[in-house]
Amino acid sequence: MSKKQKRATTFAEVVAAMPSPAEASRGSYVQLPVAARGFTDATGCYWQLARGPLDPRRAKRLAVDADMMTMGTYYDDRAEQWLPRFVKEAERPAAWAEARARFDADELPIHEAYEFVGEDGRVLLFIETYC
Repeated sequence: MSKKQKRATTFAEVVAAMPSPAEASRGSYVQLPVAARGFTDATGCYWQLARGPLDPRRAKRLAVDADMMTMGTYYDDRAEQWLPRFVKEAERPAAWAEARARFDADELPIHEAYEFVGEDGRVLLFIETYC
């Protein structure tokens, strides 16, 4: 080999230098709370998916009785995760009416209800919105 020619990189060396699939996917795709079957909220409470999609009658009961209610999600860039949008207690009746109208809708957005349970025993009605 002459001094000016560089040694060619082999295919095996290229593959060995590639990051592992876990490293390559880190930060590139974060599952939504329902798909991940749980999430940690901004206060550090872990919520685990208990059941769902719920029958609209059970979801209606939870809209009144659950400790918390969410509708929709947003992506938190700092935490690099999807977090639910919590609904204030006074806004829950209107949020429920909006969600109920979109269950089994023929056009977007479509809503589905899920029940999550917090590590502290609280119950969360989680309304997922599909656009």
